Amino acid sequence: MSWHAMWHEIFNFEDYGALLGLVRTSLVAGAVLGLVGGLAGTFVVMRDLAFAVHGISELSFAGAAAALLLGASVAGGSIAGALAAAALIGVLGARARDRGSVIGVLMPFGLGLGVLFLSLYKGRSANKFGLLTGQIVAIDTPRLSWLLATSAVVLVCLAVMWRPLAFASLDADVAAARGVPVRALSLMFMLVLGLAVAVSVQVVGALLVLALICTPAAAAVRVTASPVLVPVLSTVLATVSVVGGILLSIGSSIPISPYVTTISFLLYGVCRAAGAVRARRGWTARRGPARLDTVPT
Repeated sequence: MSWHAMWHEIFNFEDYGALLGLVRTSLVAGAVLGLVGGLAGTFVVMRDLAFAVHGISELSFAGAAAALLLGASVAGGSIAGALAAAALIGVLGARARDRGSVIGVLMPFGLGLGVLFLSLYKGRSANKFGLLTGQIVAIDTPRLSWLLATSAVVLVCLAVMWRPLAFASLDADVAAARGVPVRALSLMFMLVLGLAVAVSVQVVGALLVLALICTPAAAAVRVTASPVLVPVLSTVLATVSVVGGILLSIGSSIPISPYVTTISFLLYGVCRAAGAVRARRGWTARRGPARLDTVPT
């Protein structure tokens, strides 16, 4: 394939105006998922749970694949798998040193189950591929309703536990001494994170869900340490990634996930560079201007 043909395949804007009207529900879903991913990702970065997100997404994929094979609700299967993984990680990996090994056991198991179920499924190949790479451009009203309802549950839970969870994430020992139920709160957040992952899998698929939940928050903490600005900026970056990915993928036959992940990665690069420049300027300002009597001649 020539470079011109490849470029045309990736960025095809023919009949863009007509196609834009067909993805209104997808744009609404993308904006909501940007909010969910940005807020949940804030605590994922604070609590160093990026690996857990990947592990949950693999069992979410297995649950969705099982539902697809059995003719049940794919969304329901995705949620069931994600919640099962989140509960196992939350209970068995309560201690940080155990969490990595627990996730390392669950990930290949979930991926293997998903591959098995998809191999047994004899339906449309697009349904299989969509579980791995996302298919939000084809979202319909029933799926949008499910997505909005699940996202509302995630947002309400995050709002209720935000202050104590932030306290426990910063210093678990001090929070426990102050009477915060740290272990119960951690398990509750893992379950909420499971719901957020199950929702996000519908956008970028099981393989690339980190780009929606982890990357925006990781970018935000590079430019600010404010407890208010980090979740706000993380949400903005996640929303830009999802909505921008939808708008770029409308006229292409390529799944949405490469667009979302690329935008997310570029935004992270910009934020990291901006943070480095700001840190360098701050270091220079702390040193102050060089004195003439201290400069060697």
